[in-house]
Amino acid sequence: MMLIEDHLVLLERRNMIKLSPEEKFNLTVNEASAYFNIGRDKLYELAKEEGNIYTLHNGKTILFKREQFEKYLENKSYI
Repeated sequence: MMLIEDHLVLLERRNMIKLSPEEKFNLTVNEASAYFNIGRDKLYELAKEEGNIYTLHNGKTILFKREQFEKYLENKSYI
């Protein structure tokens, strides 16, 4: 049986591990919007593109694979 003190320690540990977007493998739409300076609507549009390799879809959640999306953008002059 977990004691209240043990539970509080676990919660503190979870909150202490905060990664910056540069350190994350995947970014939420909001994180990607702030990191890449691209609007959320445009990101949703890009996520819907058939055969893209830079998004993960988990139910309703869309995650952008940061490094793969960076490589995709490197080759673009317009999105």
